[in-house]
Amino acid sequence: MFTAALRRFREKWRSYRYRFVPWVVFNLSKNEKTLRQVTERSEDKVIPDEQVSQSLLRLFKALFRNSGGLPPGGHTNFMTRFPLHQEQNEGDVLFQSLGFCIERRPSSLASAGTGVFVTRGFVPRGATAAMYPGTVYQPYEPILLQSIRNPFVFRCIDGVLVDGNDKGISKMVFRSCSGRDRMGPYLTSDTSWLTDSPLNPLAVGQYVNNCSNDRPANVCYQEYDVPDSFPIELRQYLPNVNYSHCTQRPLRCVVLVSLRDITAGEELFSNYYTIVR
Repeated sequence: MFTAALRRFREKWRSYRYRFVPWVVFNLSKNEKTLRQVTERSEDKVIPDEQVSQSLLRLFKALFRNSGGLPPGGHTNFMTRFPLHQEQNEGDVLFQSLGFCIERRPSSLASAGTGVFVTRGFVPRGATAAMYPGTVYQPYEPILLQSIRNPFVFRCIDGVLVDGNDKGISKMVFRSCSGRDRMGPYLTSDTSWLTDSPLNPLAVGQYVNNCSNDRPANVCYQEYDVPDSFPIELRQYLPNVNYSHCTQRPLRCVVLVSLRDITAGEELFSNYYTIVR
């Protein structure tokens, strides 16, 4: 009985320890190669936000056209610019739009669970390779219950939290907030990332594993605030939603940007910690 209890404790500790601040501080110096260091917050940007927007718009427009998602009353001004055959799966649309495909598969790391792999094509350096989905919490908003036994809470540099858990309370909260924020005929967020078949194939970033001294990072997290000019009809593919409807700031998304060229068959690895000095 004691052995079984100890095994359960170890399993829970492995998923929780990355959010236990004393453990994090004590272990940072032991794995310097797994850290990403910047001198100030602005240097967290690997590529300009405009470049992130361009990649997302290219993919989202293609997904919109592929689904036949015309708004009521006519066409949008970009529908004729991206000719794609309809009835393609989302992976094919991603490949045609950005030149690569990514999928969730068992990680190449022992005991790491699920990982994210490039399965087709080629991810060039500086590309938006994935998105971190989830409910966005401001530093003052409640997340205690959602964070219990939850290894998918991502903390931004400014204290904003993104809960990327696709199960339990986190799943219910995201669905509730997403339905609340609908704008007429348009959804403003994508709930399909909570399933095994996300409509936005980039929305699997919460399953990217941490790098190690032997497996250096090939992607890194970059915070991205969705501009007000982002088309309403394309927001349905954003895998993030604000916890509070009255949040007076742009929607925070987190993307994973490639640090080098990544070829088919490679697993994505990130730095879980960015140190601002």
